[in-house]
Amino acid sequence: MNRRRAQRLIRAYFRDTRVLIGQFRHTLLIFVLLLFIGTLILHLTYDPRQPLGWGAAFHVAFKLMFFETVADYPAHLLAQLVFVLWPVLGVVLVVNGVVRFGTALLNRQERREAWQVAVASTYRNHVVVCGLGKVGYRVVLQLLRMQQDVVGIERDPQAVFLGVIREEGIPVLVGDARQRDLLEKAGVGVASAVVACTEDDLTNLEVALEARELDPGIKVVMRMFDQQLAERVRRGFGIRTAFSTSALAAPAFAAAATRAAVEHSLYVDDVLLNVSRVTVAPGSPLAGKQVGEVEQELDLSIVLHRGPTGVDLHPVARLVLAEGDQIVVFATLEALACLNQMNVGEGECPVPERGPRAWLGRLRRKRRGP
Repeated sequence: MNRRRAQRLIRAYFRDTRVLIGQFRHTLLIFVLLLFIGTLILHLTYDPRQPLGWGAAFHVAFKLMFFETVADYPAHLLAQLVFVLWPVLGVVLVVNGVVRFGTALLNRQERREAWQVAVASTYRNHVVVCGLGKVGYRVVLQLLRMQQDVVGIERDPQAVFLGVIREEGIPVLVGDARQRDLLEKAGVGVASAVVACTEDDLTNLEVALEARELDPGIKVVMRMFDQQLAERVRRGFGIRTAFSTSALAAPAFAAAATRAAVEHSLYVDDVLLNVSRVTVAPGSPLAGKQVGEVEQELDLSIVLHRGPTGVDLHPVARLVLAEGDQIVVFATLEALACLNQMNVGEGECPVPERGPRAWLGRLRRKRRGP
């Protein structure tokens, strides 16, 4: 357990203990008051010839509260009242609250939801993920890989991924994420972002709007199945990160239908861009070419190079490719097709408007219009 997590758990224990004391405060107050009064009476009246000291009087009074005695029956009336009444009052108080308080304090698993709230209250600048289904679970895993703090909200207490996520040390609150009090408990007011990725578009929209009311400056990311609705939400509510599930999935399906070895795809406006991994084949025309030369000829970007010396995430333009080298490129499907043809020696194919990152120029011209 790292130091940061240990500090967070300590703060959660203190916070949870304060909550418990608040819930049982009347019972605890009466118990302490009776203990003080009993100690005072026994100290003053137990035996004038051999009075009990404060420590001994406290010990006797405490034992009496639990129906035990460690002293002889006194002669003074007030001390007798303590010996008679305190055990009865103590049993009532102990059964009613003190034992329940101690059990709740020591056995926090029985109060799982309250404990989760206590842990969540220690987070700051974290990401709140609402909806922990398949998409939400993957979002949480990605955020953890990026060293982000996460608090989850899930409506279904029997959700498949709930236990797995909690095993990662992530607090998960069970309930409807549209409820403001639950968002407040998850720390939306002090979070850096909220991700609404339930399976219902309107629920995601309500979560986003509630989060914005709690913190107008919070970053909101929404999952939406309807692409048109996602665009309207982006324009109408100022939520710039509303993603349509179909729009995100379409590039992957389209790229998978081609012969290119595409690992990831996404749209930038109307341009489908892809991430592909290519190994320079033996005898390939790519061998001996510089990174910058390949980028200029094929209108793509080489974002990673793996060679005998290791991995370079930012290969310089003058780096010369060799047989067996592996490169990761960011390009259109047309550029990838040309790259694969060149790699296997099938000749060259023209790529329109060749040049470094020409597709960015095409996007800019499209935005400006004819």
